[in-house]
Order: sequence, then C-alpha cells, then structure tokens
Amino acid sequence: MQVTQLSFFPNEEEHNPTKKQKKPKLGRYERIQRELEKNESDPYKIFIEVGSLPIPTSNYTFVDLFCGAGGITQGLVLAGFQPLASVEKNSIASATHKRNFPQCHHFCGDIEQFSSLNWLQQIGSPEVHLVVGGPPCQGFSVAGKRDPKDPRNRLFYEFVRVVSEIRPWYVVMENVPGILTIQNGNVRKAISEAFESIGYPHISVAILESAAYGVPQIRPRAIFIANRFGMPNPYPKAQLSPEEYKPIELAISDLPAYTPIPEINHQWTKHSPEYMERIAQVPPGGSLYEKYVDAFKRQYPGKPSMTVKENHGGTHIHPYLNRVISAREMARLQTFPDSFIFEGSMKKAMWQIGNAVPPRLAECIGYALIPYLTDIALNTKSKVNII
Repeated sequence: MQVTQLSFFPNEEEHNPTKKQKKPKLGRYERIQRELEKNESDPYKIFIEVGSLPIPTSNYTFVDLFCGAGGITQGLVLAGFQPLASVEKNSIASATHKRNFPQCHHFCGDIEQFSSLNWLQQIGSPEVHLVVGGPPCQGFSVAGKRDPKDPRNRLFYEFVRVVSEIRPWYVVMENVPGILTIQNGNVRKAISEAFESIGYPHISVAILESAAYGVPQIRPRAIFIANRFGMPNPYPKAQLSPEEYKPIELAISDLPAYTPIPEINHQWTKHSPEYMERIAQVPPGGSLYEKYVDAFKRQYPGKPSMTVKENHGGTHIHPYLNRVISAREMARLQTFPDSFIFEGSMKKAMWQIGNAVPPRLAECIGYALIPYLTDIALNTKSKVNII
C-alpha cells in the first residue's frame, strides 16, 4: 500500500534547493584525533596488522553490555569469539539479538538489575575473556545537546560494575569521539579512574574511523581498551587510506530501486509524487530542509556514506534515487549481512541500525585482541603480573 510521506517538521520550514551545499567531510573528528595523538604518550596502546590473522582454534568468550541489535556481537562472532550473554533494555533490539544469536543468554531489562554473579553460577561459571559494550552516548555526542548531568552519561559506571564482578581478561568500551572532550576531559578521566579502581589500571583510548577498515561509511568511534594483566592494549591498524575508502555504491547498488523486499528489511517510507519531485531537487550533501539539515540529506555518490542514523524518520536520501535509503541499505552501510534480520517495524529497524557499531569494525578489534588473549591463555608472558 502506498504511504504518503508527511513532513516531520514545521510547515514554515521551506525547502531551498538553490542554497550552496557543503562539500563532503571525511574527517569529522580529525581535530580530536590529532590532539589525542599529539598530547598523549601511552606505552600500553599499540596498533597491529590484522589483515591475515587466522580464526582462533578455540573460541574466546565475551559478554556484550548495552548490546542493542548486536553490531559488536556480530563482528566478534565473525572473528571467532563465542557470545555468552547480552544485556539490552530495549525489548525490540533485544528480540533482534535473540533472533540472530539464539545460542547467547539474553537479559532484557535495566543493567542495574543484571546480576552477573548469579548468571555466571547458573551457566557453570565459565571463564569470560572479554566484556564489551557501548553505554548510551546521547549526553556525550557533539552532534546534539551535551548535558553533563544527563543520567545516561553515568551508565558506564554500571558497565564498570559488571566488569568488576565478571573479571574478564580484556575490556572494550566504545562511544562517540566527543566523549573525550566533554567537561574538558573530565568524563574521560572519570572513566579511567573507575577502571583503575577495579584493577584495570592502564586503560587506552583511540579514535578508529570505521571507513578505514572497509566499512562503506564515515563513522568514527572512540574505543577504550583495558586489561588486568599489564599487557598491551591492541588496536587494529587502519587498512585503507581515505583515498581507498569504499564508496556507497559498492554496498547498495544491487538492491531494487523501488521494489521493497520486506523479508530482508529492504523497506522505506513511500513518498507521494509531489514529495519525490522535491527530493529530486536536492543535490548531494544538501537537505530537503534549511533548518533540519541533518535529515533528508542526500548521500554523496562515489564517496563512503555519511554516518547513518534513523533521525526520527528523516533518514538520508539515496545518492541517485528520489527516495530515502531503506533499512537494508542502512544495514549494508553498517556491514550487517543480509541474513541479519531486524525485528520490529521499519522505523524501529532503522533505529536499531543507526545506533549499532559496524560489525566489520568490531571484527577487526577482535582480531587485534586474539594474539594477546592467546599469550595469556598459553602463559607465554612470564613477566606479566596478574593484578
């Protein structure tokens, strides 16, 4: 059934296709990254090649907190890790995780109610090699309102609590790069101090650009890594230079232009002919609206995708077609396989995808960790003092 596209914004907002459009920005957080590299000397942070690393012969285990639909879980599974548990408050995202990772224990609810010690006892107290997760970042993001008093900003302390109870070998926490500068760096300092207080004293942080690992999308993430063995905190070296980043067409050009495929979430809000005519006037990088410039913004052809987000229905416009991109196109730009199906409505699927970590980025992080997890497992680091 044809659904007429309605405006999500005030009627007085007029479309202005003649306004000069911006050029694509591939290095949104380059300044933060440069300052991080210039002003910080971290002997524990290392970068290693991950292109040809083998899948481990024995599965390393992990727990995914604030897991959402499962972007990190998907990536680590591809790297050979075994998911033991996930924690997610949103019931639809949790249902997606359950569907795609049925072998994993799921806790759907507030993380404050997750008793990791009881859960470990129930499943035989296995060794947990890795705890990963991304506490909600709305209060940290430079793209929106940054409220230091936002209670969501303190949820990383719940992440730390679970880590202190499970005692994994390594910890990986991801967030937006803006987390490094909020309150003049005091939030970052609080995170480091919290981990140090539970026996993970040498936490490292790096900004990884997803596009540098083969993700056809500009999506920088701040990645915190720590361990309790005094070991290095390994990061994957960038695999592509900006000139080699994968363009958006490589990911979505084979999907039908105007024929939905609901079975794989290839769906989008249908537009009226009049709305499509307005969309046709929007140039690459331009928006259908003057004020709400991040919604209904046309993707650049021949470039990696701009950071995908659900944006309350105002998703990005296809680089060539006169419609917004579909949920499956968003998923491909995040590197989810077509076999990964999202539960809920089309809008809920887009919300889950827009909030996810690209699986390919998580996979590369997993590959970087494997040699050091293996060193610990084989006790080859004789000088390591377990804290």
